[in-house]
Amino acid sequence: MSSEIATTDQGAALSGKYLTFFLGAEEYGIAILKVREIIGIVPVTPVPGTPTFMQGVINLRGKIIPVIDLRAKFGMPTQPASRETCIIVVRRLDLELGIVVDAVSEVRNVAAAETDAMLDLGGEISAEYFLGISKADGKVRLLLDIDRILSTEEVLELGKR
Repeated sequence: MSSEIATTDQGAALSGKYLTFFLGAEEYGIAILKVREIIGIVPVTPVPGTPTFMQGVINLRGKIIPVIDLRAKFGMPTQPASRETCIIVVRRLDLELGIVVDAVSEVRNVAAAETDAMLDLGGEISAEYFLGISKADGKVRLLLDIDRILSTEEVLELGKR
């Protein structure tokens, strides 16, 4: 199979609707089918003995949802919540999970021609967390693989709490 065909297949697999959001100046995207809802920042109850990226849990209409700080998970410096900070509730395996982001941007349709496979650039953020890169409108957006942000062991551990 030629690399051009492989790239086209990769782009087709990445095409679809993505919720885009910011962590600092960088824009990321999550497949809209993984997103359950977006809520404003609410008080989070810390849970002792959890990883440093785990902020705690929230009670969302009677359901306990673990909340992670995506900045901390990616090794980025944390910052105080602002008016734009929000929690994106996503589904990972059989667990609903909240991820804290700096600001939500938009839902955008990503075409196959606008995507490339993720490059391993080294650094603290592992390339395995990403599906690929969108390069639409002259901007680079990293497309997250929400199923890989937390390992299966981490998700199972959170589900026990």
